[in-house]
Amino acid sequence: MQELAGIAGYMHDIGNVISRCGHGQSAALIAMRLLKDMGTTPEETALIISAIGNHEEESGDPVNPVAAALILADKSDVHKTRARNRNISKDDIHYRVNSAAKRSFLKVIKDKRTISLQLIIDTRVSKVMEYFEIFISRMLMCKNAATYLNCTFELIINNRKLL
Repeated sequence: MQELAGIAGYMHDIGNVISRCGHGQSAALIAMRLLKDMGTTPEETALIISAIGNHEEESGDPVNPVAAALILADKSDVHKTRARNRNISKDDIHYRVNSAAKRSFLKVIKDKRTISLQLIIDTRVSKVMEYFEIFISRMLMCKNAATYLNCTFELIINNRKLL
């Protein structure tokens, strides 16, 4: 399952070559062909492409363990290294929030069955509320994915537990 989740992680945004809108479904179709050509079993292919096709906030659900892992990894991805385009206006909320995320760590606490997203946000760059403005739907997806895995999800920002 871990290897399949890793493969889904590598392939999940490949649909952006077609369009940002609906890229999950496009990525699943592209991945299906590539996986078939590589000799992946139909069962493994089904797990991977269903995970890829379900990773978008607008239409995604943790339909299997691979999908749950992909959702957790993808939706918790916020960090200053994502703010690479220096031509973007500092008025862009996505740029500010990513620039402000000095540390981002997704921690699995196995014995407590907890998945914890731990962030350090520089509030001089972006307020914590701005993080929620753009990430609340992603955090709800993470909560649902953790629940699918029979775990709880927690969000810790600047050493304060918020979820």
